[in-house]
Amino acid sequence: MTNIALPLPSTAPDARAAAKRAARRERGRGFYLYLAAGTALALLFVLPLLWVIVRSLEPPVLTGQPPSVADFTHMQVSNYSILLGSTDDVGVNVLNSLITALGTAALTVLVSTMAGYGLARFRFRGAGVVFGAILVAFMIPFQAVLTPLFLELHFFHLLNSLLGLVLIYSTFNLPFGVFVMRNTFSQIPRELVDSSRVDGAGVITALVRVMRPLVVPGMATTAIYAFLYSWNELLQAYTFLTSNNLMTLPVKLYEVMTQQGTSGVLNYGYLASGCVIAMVPCMVLYMALQRYYVRGLTSGALKG
Repeated sequence: MTNIALPLPSTAPDARAAAKRAARRERGRGFYLYLAAGTALALLFVLPLLWVIVRSLEPPVLTGQPPSVADFTHMQVSNYSILLGSTDDVGVNVLNSLITALGTAALTVLVSTMAGYGLARFRFRGAGVVFGAILVAFMIPFQAVLTPLFLELHFFHLLNSLLGLVLIYSTFNLPFGVFVMRNTFSQIPRELVDSSRVDGAGVITALVRVMRPLVVPGMATTAIYAFLYSWNELLQAYTFLTSNNLMTLPVKLYEVMTQQGTSGVLNYGYLASGCVIAMVPCMVLYMALQRYYVRGLTSGALKG
């Protein structure tokens, strides 16, 4: 009887399996390293916010003292009730800030969209010079044009007016908005616009019905930037507003701080509560438009 030698099983499948296991282990180490770094960065940004929230819930007698574990047993909302109550009613100031921030965001998005559409889709002599001049406005600080702006608002009777403040805020947000929207419109294929014009769509129709859904990320980026700028801005509002019933929230908090500071007693609980109130609209807006904001920055603002 003849012995037939059977072929030894190939080691290639085992080598491939071992390579796959090693690759999974390598990806696992990278993933955990990424997770650890992301958690550390998140704590770096979140812990100060949590600290302000905790301080805002402490009684006034504890906010100026060194922290201790016992402070967590005395949480209350007295700072918010006093700040929003009869003593320092910031509800009107919050409403003023909302009106100013929403008006600035809407006006900036509207003008930036039209300007970006024109600079990206129309060829005319001097387009590059115009766009360059808009970018130069990035380098002009507010302090350099404070006196001309004050005189201009006085001439048009817009001093001590939320409308005048909206116009000023929109002016300083337009360079960034035009920059984002111009690059966003430049990414839309020209064939799409040409086909819409072949179908009979005009310039405005093509903008509203064809390109508008494609430029929503850029519009959201512009709106968030303009809203946060006007919501947190202090110097311009403090310069152009004089009536207490027109003050925005940052101006009101500054007044509370300076008035209490001159008397020698500064209530940090009031300030912490005001900071928490100021954080809420910003966090809500950013969480609602986060995906559009990130997409607009990566696809529009960082190209071109």
